[in-house]
Amino acid sequence: MNAKTLYDKVWQSHVIKDFDDGTSLLYIDRHLVQEVSSPQAFAGLAAQNRRFRRPDAHIAVADHAVPTRLRHLGLPDGLAARQVARLKENCQSFGIGYIDINDRRHGIVHVIGPELGFTLPGATLVCGDSHTSTHGAFGAIAFGIGASECECVFATQVLRQKKQRTMRVNLLGELHPGVTVKDIILGLIAKIGTNGGVGYAIEYAGPVIASLSMEARMTLCNMSIEAGSRVGMIAPDETTIAYVRGRPLAPEGALLAKAEAYWRTLASDADAKFDREVDLDVSSLSPQVSWGTNPGETAPVSGAVPDPSVETDPVKRQKMQRSLAYMDLTPGTPFEEIPIDRVFIGSCTNGRIEDLRLAASVVKGRKVADNVVAIVVPGSATVRLQAEAEGLDRLFRDAGFEWRDSGCSMCVAMNDDRLKPGERCASTSNRNFEGRQGLGGRTHLMSPIMAAAAAVTGHLTDVRKLEAI
Repeated sequence: MNAKTLYDKVWQSHVIKDFDDGTSLLYIDRHLVQEVSSPQAFAGLAAQNRRFRRPDAHIAVADHAVPTRLRHLGLPDGLAARQVARLKENCQSFGIGYIDINDRRHGIVHVIGPELGFTLPGATLVCGDSHTSTHGAFGAIAFGIGASECECVFATQVLRQKKQRTMRVNLLGELHPGVTVKDIILGLIAKIGTNGGVGYAIEYAGPVIASLSMEARMTLCNMSIEAGSRVGMIAPDETTIAYVRGRPLAPEGALLAKAEAYWRTLASDADAKFDREVDLDVSSLSPQVSWGTNPGETAPVSGAVPDPSVETDPVKRQKMQRSLAYMDLTPGTPFEEIPIDRVFIGSCTNGRIEDLRLAASVVKGRKVADNVVAIVVPGSATVRLQAEAEGLDRLFRDAGFEWRDSGCSMCVAMNDDRLKPGERCASTSNRNFEGRQGLGGRTHLMSPIMAAAAAVTGHLTDVRKLEAI
């Protein structure tokens, strides 16, 4: 029998038919639906008088456009209100589950899927959002799709897809204090580039994985898309199973025992061959910060803004020049001398309870700098309530942070939380593209503890220089 990778095993168990052109008809187990990508799909279904193939395999929630403050007053008239109302109406019309913005289960799709047990090991899961790769942390094949594909999954529960090549990223060594999983993924993207994973399904492996929590694993897989890969995966282990067990939508009783036995078989075979292998020694990493306009333009915070003139590749040199012009940065400037205006702690990348605990440990007993506006946006209502039960909200508020309701918030300028032109933000989100957080806004990506350090100092700061972390 041929040795198989984790990706091979999950893929092959979902193939309905292989075609001569190299594509396959793939069964889709789960679909997360949100307000931005779904209207056209619902409209297409209605126009053809079609129904859902499996209504129970879909959960809908509004997360991108919703406000994160004064939500109890209702949504003001505008695009967000219309998008949320349309999603709710479509769900009622077609009979699929909808989670209201004031529901205790509300949150960002990629946070609530795992929380509810809707995300399961060995499954195929899709969503009209590129960061669907998050769910691969459970050993699922999870990827973002477009509106026409959403409609296809609505009506048929299948998609025609081309199998990806496989890449294994071996994480070696040990993380030093002040260095987190966000630094791992930023460091990896800086190493292989934003196109390094194009055409590959990435499996993260190596001794470091066993030490990572599920929250950390989700952060890792979440940003696989920033390396060009639609799919990031980690083999299920006891940490995975312990996280899933007891979740509202997870299997129970004898079915759970059967599922767990299957999940334990999904790890890549010892002699499985990958199309590409990449090693990353995390021991060599220090806290990372992005300086440009894509996640690959990242460097250790202890360094300085790079100089395009020393870049020999003319294409890369031109890209660096454009990035630095947009970011208004001068080559040679130490990163720690760059002042900031805003801090955002949240998103589907770093809005989970572990992220908030880490950030709170830095701000405890400190105050947000006078020149900084800082907000904390839990990734879900469940995270918010847990954080409040632990007193984390008081730590943030006492320090001068704003404490918000759940949602995508300042990760993407589709809501009320956005940067003004020229404002510079220390952000725990996943993208630093031009205008991503607001027209003319400048984004520096970093970990929650690094963002917290920037908030209390007023500039980019190596968190290791602060006490009690």
